[in-house]
Amino acid sequence: MHEFLHTFLHTLEHTASSLPFLFAAYLLIEFIEHRHSEKFAAWLGKFGKAGAFIGAILGVVPQCGFSVVAANLYSNRIITAGTMLAVFISTSDEAIPVLLSNPESAGKILPLIASKLLLAIVAGLLVDRFGLFNITKEELEEVAEEHSHCHTEGHNGLLKSTLAHTAKTFAFIFIVMFALELCIETLGEEAFASFIASESLLQPLVAGIVGLIPNCASSIIIAQLYAEGAISFGAAFAGLSVGAGTGLLVLFRNDVDKIECLSLTGFLFAVSVLTGTVLQFII
Repeated sequence: MHEFLHTFLHTLEHTASSLPFLFAAYLLIEFIEHRHSEKFAAWLGKFGKAGAFIGAILGVVPQCGFSVVAANLYSNRIITAGTMLAVFISTSDEAIPVLLSNPESAGKILPLIASKLLLAIVAGLLVDRFGLFNITKEELEEVAEEHSHCHTEGHNGLLKSTLAHTAKTFAFIFIVMFALELCIETLGEEAFASFIASESLLQPLVAGIVGLIPNCASSIIIAQLYAEGAISFGAAFAGLSVGAGTGLLVLFRNDVDKIECLSLTGFLFAVSVLTGTVLQFII
């Protein structure tokens, strides 16, 4: 019972930090859809293909809040798939604070961030350049019509709608994160660490699998092992590039086609692990 309560409070502590970002994202979305949808779309259009560049820079900030915002904005077709993926790839969650807490690993931070930022920009731009994952003009008009119909038929106020969306998404995140925390508490973080560092040639692949876990524990473990020299630069790069905080969790929670979600996740995993594998042989 004590372990259950401890896990519950620990999960609540970590997930509570996402509440301001969830609320801000949904407030922005509701505000845009109801008041300034056309103006905001025109404003975003001015950036053109620079959306991925901007998203990659935002993702560098050491927290997962921007990945949550990006997932919500993409779900509502306000940003492109390339911009969202750029945020996901450049996001490092708790890795930067962990590396900063190890003075001897301070020199490892800049190359890691720079490499992730570069991949985020390139991958994001290519996705948008070739129109991967982006919905068609007809589908976009259909989504806009559905939103307009929904709001004209049953809009209960901007704040109330925002709070409802925030509460539902937060509840979903908390339940999944709580289950993961219980698994980690039961198996132990040492088991995860041993799993990642067990095979040098497959480290990027294994680290990428661990990075898919929507929990800050995965980024902490990967960063700590990298700081201690237990895993390669390529493995750390792969795991931290796949890891997008709770962004993927929010994406699957939202009203996005699940095949599309799986395709986006597969692309994120593949490009991160393949690049990490190449870097492992170079660096």
